[in-house]
Amino acid sequence: MQNDLNNQGKYNMKAVSTMVGILPGTIRAWERRYQMIAPIRNEAGHRLYSDNHVRKLKWLVQKVSDGFTISQAVSLLEQESQDVIQPLAPQLENRVTQLQQSILEAFLRFDERSAQTYMDEAFTIYTMDKVFIDILAPLLVQVGRLWEEGKITTAHEHFATAILRSRIGAVMHAYPHNGILPKVIAVCGPGEWHELGLLIFTLYMRRKGYEVIYLGSSIKENDIDVVIQTVNPRFLFMSCTMVSNLHPTLDLTKSLEKTFSNLIVGLGGFGIDSMSTEEKENYQQNMIGTSMDEWDKWVEEKTYAN
Repeated sequence: MQNDLNNQGKYNMKAVSTMVGILPGTIRAWERRYQMIAPIRNEAGHRLYSDNHVRKLKWLVQKVSDGFTISQAVSLLEQESQDVIQPLAPQLENRVTQLQQSILEAFLRFDERSAQTYMDEAFTIYTMDKVFIDILAPLLVQVGRLWEEGKITTAHEHFATAILRSRIGAVMHAYPHNGILPKVIAVCGPGEWHELGLLIFTLYMRRKGYEVIYLGSSIKENDIDVVIQTVNPRFLFMSCTMVSNLHPTLDLTKSLEKTFSNLIVGLGGFGIDSMSTEEKENYQQNMIGTSMDEWDKWVEEKTYAN
């Protein structure tokens, strides 16, 4: 009887996508290529997934995160053995690097179609977390540095920004928020208009169920005060990419913490990572880190702190 319940279709595609952490298009691609699950169709023809389907997808996602390709993970699933195939880490790592380079080269050619095709491939092979954190986030940093060093034009930077903002934004708004969790504001620091790193962090927070009010590039200091008074958030995250904007960002952090005693300010971005040792000591409690593990630790500690 319990097995019958586990095989009943009960979750639609959107729900399953949120539960397992991969895009609907990736789930459909895996089904089409590998036939590892066969969702039930309702009277309207829509896919419905069972608990067993969800467990299989979560298992596959974990294997891909561990370093297997999806084809290797499916092979393991079919053979019901977790030690038949060893992960090919060097090859997989090379493919991540190749995808980053291919996307970058497409940006430099102003070739949106190729850039989108390579991103589609990445989402098919890897989980959303891996694509955003291990492929697109480092690519964003690379684009920013190339621009700062004068190796690419402002037009290149704007072109890459527009494509990535659209891609990230389309995914970001698909996640529901948990009303129990505190509200969050995300905004770039004073003078900052490099917002893609902030977008990726906002996506991460929305995936965790937080309601994020995304403001994007820099706004006037007094306007930030108005937004905080209106929204009454627990967190405000600021991104600082340009080193020249570091000190105004740090000054604003102290000012906001003084004005709003219950507000927790988190800081991230290349400019924050470039702080001096003394500055890092003074703002240690505000630094969210550079990896997802560091983000998890920082957010959890601050959210559930007494």
